[in-house]
Amino acid sequence: MRFLLDTHIWLWWTAGSPRLDPETRRIVDDRSNEVIFSAASAWEVAIKYRIGRLALPDSPKSYVKRQLALQSIRALDVTIEHALETAELPLHHGDPFDRVLIAQARCEGLTLVTADEALRPYAVAQLHV
Repeated sequence: MRFLLDTHIWLWWTAGSPRLDPETRRIVDDRSNEVIFSAASAWEVAIKYRIGRLALPDSPKSYVKRQLALQSIRALDVTIEHALETAELPLHHGDPFDRVLIAQARCEGLTLVTADEALRPYAVAQLHV
């Protein structure tokens, strides 16, 4: 399977947080699954770090790159197609980062892994934790 991690899921996973349930951790750790991290999530991490809403053991530039390499996670760029797909989404949720992730999951045929209940109404494959 191919999974796109919501930003908070990726942060919980890399930090070994107990907020990520064992079943989801097993799915993400399973090397037969393709686990994907969006450039939109990297941007969200950088912004939250810069405004003091996210603590990291290192700068976002170092931390994100190191974690992606350690975890063998594929990075997914935001394309024009992804950006334009956000205009097709209903306005259930206003967070621009989440809207890009939903658009990417739809365009790329990915399952979005999230704990965000506000994303449930969207017509996209989701794994809620």
